Amino acid sequence: MSAAWKPGPLGNRDIFAAYICDDAALDVLRPVVSEMGWQSEKCNKGGLRNAVQSLAISASPAILMVDLSESGDPLNDINALAEVCEPGTVVIAIGQVNDVRLYRDLLSSGIHDYLLKPLSPNQLRDCLTQAQAVFSNPRGADGGEDREHIATAVVGTRGGVGASTLATSLAWLCSTEHNRSTALLDLDVHFGTDALCLDLEPGRGLTDAIENPSRIDGLFIERAAIRANENLAIMSAEAPINSPLMTDGTAFLQLQEEFRSAFDMTIVDLPRNILINFPHLLAEVHVVVLVCELTLASARDTIRILSWLKSNAPNAHPLVVCNKVQPGVAEISRADFEASIERKINYAIPFDQKAAVNAAKLGQTFAEANTNAKATAPICEIARLIAGISEDDGAALANSSKGGSSLLGKLDLKALLGGSKAKAKATAAQ
Repeated sequence: MSAAWKPGPLGNRDIFAAYICDDAALDVLRPVVSEMGWQSEKCNKGGLRNAVQSLAISASPAILMVDLSESGDPLNDINALAEVCEPGTVVIAIGQVNDVRLYRDLLSSGIHDYLLKPLSPNQLRDCLTQAQAVFSNPRGADGGEDREHIATAVVGTRGGVGASTLATSLAWLCSTEHNRSTALLDLDVHFGTDALCLDLEPGRGLTDAIENPSRIDGLFIERAAIRANENLAIMSAEAPINSPLMTDGTAFLQLQEEFRSAFDMTIVDLPRNILINFPHLLAEVHVVVLVCELTLASARDTIRILSWLKSNAPNAHPLVVCNKVQPGVAEISRADFEASIERKINYAIPFDQKAAVNAAKLGQTFAEANTNAKATAPICEIARLIAGISEDDGAALANSSKGGSSLLGKLDLKALLGGSKAKAKATAAQ
């Protein structure tokens, strides 16, 4: 028998509530709920629609179980539930449709688990125990010490240079190839494409965070972030274009702080306007990947942003990445570009339209869809660099960037990249 759970502060929220369609399932659920030390009276007759109606006028519980058996469109109805559900609520769905795709879609939408009818006591007991553990010990909250965390911002000097394409690929590579738990934060609230690149619905997580910064905590991150894979979570938005961004940046800072506790790495896809309006977002960022192209306008804005970073984010190291490089057809040469910005381009990514189309068709990041493409190799090197540094290295990166010197000429790349001396020299010569 499980001991009665002693929760933290919940305000006026109940610990548990359920909305179940049939008496048979209720008869199995109620004894298990009593064993957990919760009120069996919170097991209500009625499915998901009843839950939505009830939670529209009352606070949602910490753990919510909803029955989808009478739902004609479970995913759409779950989204309706999210509109009235308190951020941080652990939601368990039950139903009678045995479909792997539905199961995955429900988990992607933020559901904790999906149980098939007929229910069994052991199945319910295990699921509720896991849900209780998630609520009482949110991810990242169990460590007594601050975990080491590396934050990277990806900034495009111009629209269309491929900053989002690079950000999603870096996040995917860090989470898969380097096995780092990674958060991807897309701060283009109205027109962000990071979720689209990962073939995911953006959800309401970022919008809810902006509207209610005080709700942001470990539980909120568990509930609101959309999982792309086991190690990668994304928070983004697709806000209505008739709703201007109304925030003082507090939500963004709090999200960064929670990510610091819950993940090994954060990749922030940072639009230029957000960078300028909220410079404090770079206070804890170690590396700024500045994505440019070989055009006059991009050279001008690379100079301006590098100067701005030097004054406003001295602890963040800029890494200049030139994207969509086409030898012989560039508006200005690489040599002229480097002369104008007074520093070397750290990485050059060749233009590959076919590979970009392939990624879009597959609904995958550029790096995932084109593992053998020539353009993927420098992206993998950048991911290896940022995944291999520590917080101390991050401080060294910032120091090495002062005076406009090239990062790769001053670092011990063998230690940083884990490669041979020859490979380190080849990388430094790029």
